[in-house]
Amino acid sequence: MNPNQPHTLPPEYFDEVYRANTDPWGFETSPYEQAKYADTVAALPKASYESAFEVGCSLGVLTQLLATRCQQLLAIDVAEAPLERARKRCADLPQVEFRQMTLPAEFPTDLTFDLVVLSEVGYYWDAPDLAQVTDQLLAALRPGGHLLLVHWTPPVHDYPLTGDEVHQYFLDKATPDGLLEHLHGHRAAQYRLDLMAWR
Repeated sequence: MNPNQPHTLPPEYFDEVYRANTDPWGFETSPYEQAKYADTVAALPKASYESAFEVGCSLGVLTQLLATRCQQLLAIDVAEAPLERARKRCADLPQVEFRQMTLPAEFPTDLTFDLVVLSEVGYYWDAPDLAQVTDQLLAALRPGGHLLLVHWTPPVHDYPLTGDEVHQYFLDKATPDGLLEHLHGHRAAQYRLDLMAWR
């Protein structure tokens, strides 16, 4: 990771993006997103998770799908505008809780999880913040819990990191004799998916 890369994108960046477009990345309409979401949910090894954490839930489209596999699901985002729509989308899912939070400055330290989903958000952090978030997520992951990473891989000029750099950072922490184990991963045309487990 290049230390000269841009800093973590602030919440104001996302506020402006959602002011310009209520669905700026086509989460609700894009065939790419729909296929990726199906791939994401299909990658989960367990039929049901007791307590899950989704970082960067945006409009809650993936949240709605994850909720079918979770007894409790905390979904967070830095921007309030998409959270309002996410709450409406998931209003009939009592197991889902939404919070406006900014990692790493804020973290639900009172909770632990057996599933953490980091999808299309890691590249918004710079290298120091990604390192801090990684430590926070792993500290909150229960033994035997799963960490699912899914990220767009082409570079984006104003993002501090690429999806590949985010995944590689986590993969570098996985060693044969370590607590973090890489279970499997694959690439699609424009994104990659990696599943890890905390022993």
